[in-house]
Amino acid sequence: MRALIVEDEFLSRKVLRSFLMTLFDVDIVVNGREAVEAFKMGHDENRPYDLILMDIMMPEVDGIEALQRIRNLETENGYRPRVKVIMTTALDDPQTVIRTFHDGEASAYIVKPVAKDKLYAELEKLGLLHK
Repeated sequence: MRALIVEDEFLSRKVLRSFLMTLFDVDIVVNGREAVEAFKMGHDENRPYDLILMDIMMPEVDGIEALQRIRNLETENGYRPRVKVIMTTALDDPQTVIRTFHDGEASAYIVKPVAKDKLYAELEKLGLLHK
């Protein structure tokens, strides 16, 4: 399985990679624009991502906009199954959570700092981790 970490903060990238590297082939990008490019490239190479961990607050293109662009690409190109996207943020803001889940765009939401057990519980719920 393949995972894409979309995170602008170095330590968070490092921690998330350490949690996922035994389960996934992990790629890392630092903003939403790069996330959309990586998502497209994965499909172009016939190696789509199974999981994207997407930070909400990032430079250039934020996580919410990047997720909308990815979902639009899935719809326009008929990509199935849709990639599972776990949104991550330091913001414990209910309005942000509601916006993220609007129309079922995000698969899950985790408040930072991300704990390994919490991440694994979400992966299990999404069918990406089998105990």
